[in-house]
Parts: sequence; C-alpha cells; structure tokens
Amino acid sequence: MLAVTKGRQIGVGGSPQSVIRAARYGFSLMLAIIGGSPARFAPFSRLFHEALETLGHAALPVGVHSPGHVALTDEKAREEFWPRYLEVIRHVSKTRGFAVPTKESFLYEIGPHGALYVGSPETVAQKIAVTLTALGATRFDLKYGMGGLSHETLMTNIELYGTQVAPRVRELLA
Repeated sequence: MLAVTKGRQIGVGGSPQSVIRAARYGFSLMLAIIGGSPARFAPFSRLFHEALETLGHAALPVGVHSPGHVALTDEKAREEFWPRYLEVIRHVSKTRGFAVPTKESFLYEIGPHGALYVGSPETVAQKIAVTLTALGATRFDLKYGMGGLSHETLMTNIELYGTQVAPRVRELLA
C-alpha cells in the first residue's frame, strides 16, 4: 500500500454504475484492473470525482488493485510469474470466459500499457507511478500471491515491494 485509506471503499472493475454507487455511499473507489490498459479507467476516476461533487460529498481517494510480481530482475520476475499466471488464468477462463493468455499477450500485459506489474523493483515502481498519475489515484494494492509460487519467492516479492518499490514510487510522485 502506498497510502492508508480510512473508512470504507468499494472495488469496481468497469461499470459506470458501480463507480456512481461508490460515490453515492461516500466510499473510496478501488479500481480492480486485471487486463488491458490501466489508462482506460481514467474516465471512471473522473466520473467518481464528478459524482462526489454532485452528491455533495467531500473528495475521496481513488486506488488501484492489480496483479503483479516483483523479483530482483525483470527476467527473473517473468520466469517466475508466467507459468503460474498461465495456469491460473487457464483455470479461471473456463468459468469466467477469459481468453487463455499467450506468451505474446502476457508480454503486452507486463509492458508499459498492460495491467500486470511484473518486473524488477524499478520496473514495477515506474509502472505504478505512471498508472497512479494517469488515474489520479493515491493508492496501489499489488495482488502478489499467484498460486504455485514458493513461499520464499512470495517473501522476496513482499520484501522488495515494501523496501524498494513503495519508497521509489513515493519518490517518483514527489
């Protein structure tokens, strides 16, 4: 977490109605972004702030929740994450209707315009800073526990996120 949000929040994943509902109840907004360009959620962020104003509520924070994985290098992060991601999404796609990812689609999603935050601490921090700026968000929650990763790998991810990624994002946004 880059900021602590006091109070309640509603997570939304792509409908204007859910954004307005969060504003109506006076809850913070958490954008759940799991695929495609995070920048496409900017209209939801604007809609949220407009709805808050129209409804007479004070400004509230917007956050982002997206999957990712941090390792010492970009290559190591990709190697650790890709097979697990493929397995999980392949399983989920059967019931949720998602397309099964290809290596090419995975590389797009971990690139600058995708929704996966996978790489070295610097790579992930840069991408988070760009996303927060584009969406006017102040909080980022990394969904880091992809099934099948070892305990040691998860602990390294947590350590790198807390000791390198979060401080670097704060620095980039200062």
